[in-house]
Amino acid sequence: MEIRKISEQVYVSGQVTPADLSELRKLGLKSVICNRPDGEQSGQPTYEKISEAAESLGIEARYIPVAGAEMRGEDVAAFGQALAEMPRPVLAYCRSGARSAMLWSLVNENSVPTPGSRMH
Repeated sequence: MEIRKISEQVYVSGQVTPADLSELRKLGLKSVICNRPDGEQSGQPTYEKISEAAESLGIEARYIPVAGAEMRGEDVAAFGQALAEMPRPVLAYCRSGARSAMLWSLVNENSVPTPGSRMH
C-alpha cells in the first residue's frame, strides 16, 4: 500500500485491508475514510470489515462511497464534514487514492458543487 501525504494531517492511498490498519495505527493514524463502494472489484474487503478492524484498534472510520465519475456535491460536502469532525491524522482511500485526493482538493479549493450536480 502506497500512502501519499496531501496535507499536514491528511493522507490518501489505494485499497486498505484490515491487516493494514494495525500498521497504520502504529504510525499514528486516528481516522480512516472509505471512498470505495463495496463490490467495486471482486476480492476487495467490505467497508464493514474495515470498520470492524478500525474500531478494534481505536481508529474512527467513515463510509463515503464514490463510484468513479459519479462524484456529486453531496459526496464533497460529506467528505469535508468528515474531515472537520474526525480526529487527525486521517487516511482516505479508494481503489488508487485518486478519488480521495480529488475530494480533498475540491473541499480545500472551496469548489464544492451544489447538491445534485455531478463532477466529471
